[in-house]
Amino acid sequence: MVVIGITTSDTNFQNYPNWIQGDGVEVIYLSYQDQNLVDILKCDAVVLTGGVDMHPRFYQNARADYPFSTEFNEKRDDFEMHVFQICSEKKLPILAICRGLQLVNVALGGDLIQDLQECGKSNHRKILGIDGEHVIQVEKDSLLFEISQTETGIVNSAHHQGIGNLSSNLRISAWSEDGVAEAIEYMHWDSNPFFLGVQWHPERLLTKSKSSFSENIRQKFLEAAQKNRKYEDR
Repeated sequence: MVVIGITTSDTNFQNYPNWIQGDGVEVIYLSYQDQNLVDILKCDAVVLTGGVDMHPRFYQNARADYPFSTEFNEKRDDFEMHVFQICSEKKLPILAICRGLQLVNVALGGDLIQDLQECGKSNHRKILGIDGEHVIQVEKDSLLFEISQTETGIVNSAHHQGIGNLSSNLRISAWSEDGVAEAIEYMHWDSNPFFLGVQWHPERLLTKSKSSFSENIRQKFLEAAQKNRKYEDR
């Protein structure tokens, strides 16, 4: 049995535990509402989930009124920044999805493009409430390529922000056709604890059971959690 912590979101949250459960997996909800950071110590790995935009103050930007800006949740921002810090200190495997990818880049000193279309990129948002789709290109010498075993494929899309300046600790391992960062990992991914950030939503890909950008990620993440449990004495 491995224990996976999943940070809670106010939208589409149940997709995450539904996707990750099974195969001897126990899920713990890490909720910004109760601010219980102690629960992280029970986890073998953690999923940082999607949701509303981070408040711009976390990446030193005073502009809060931009296209498609949301009602911010600074309590969640603060909580998940602490979750990432503890996971890093404890060397827990991390899978960061959509907002989670953006949060990790910010936590490590990077910043965000506040609106992709405003910066000349394509529309990566939902269309009439349905996830968009586009092709990504995967860097061959990367953790994501090792996981997916493919250089290209189709992913879903439901975001309007993206990575701006990348943290010096990270590398981009997949790109969209219009040059948006679609996946990030540690610069030296093969000598660090498992970390993968993806801008798409593997937990709700329509073809997730057959997609190397969903099922392969889930399996490798759970393998990393199992390995962490085997050797970590907590």
